[in-house]
Amino acid sequence: MYEPIRTKSVHSTVDGPNPDFPHRSREEELDIQLAGHLAALLAVTDELRATKASADLDTAAERLAEQVGRLRGGRAPVRASMSGSRRERGGTALHRRAHALAGRALVVAASRADTAAAILAAERMDAHAAALEPRELASR
Repeated sequence: MYEPIRTKSVHSTVDGPNPDFPHRSREEELDIQLAGHLAALLAVTDELRATKASADLDTAAERLAEQVGRLRGGRAPVRASMSGSRRERGGTALHRRAHALAGRALVVAASRADTAAAILAAERMDAHAAALEPRELASR
């Protein structure tokens, strides 16, 4: 009733994966994703540091840069210069953004079973939540 297919399928190969196409493992993909979330968190942390000097933010920025470098095979992350033009943005908005980024990083770090990155992300979530509490209560 049906005619058999006489040509090779373009959707799959019998020979297996194409060696010309780069493939990454799940762990490599999670490393890339985690490095991206931590780099974004580092950028927001640097922006917060530009608006308000804090030893906690300085320490957090160095730890974040260290983790991003580790995940990227030793390549240091690009950092915003502290002397450059400062964008005036509300501290509350920056803390909210940092809290959300730290949460995303925590989820990926837990999925990847990266204890060091998970602890750092959880600590940053707590710090940004604490920074938001007085402002949230004052706005009510």
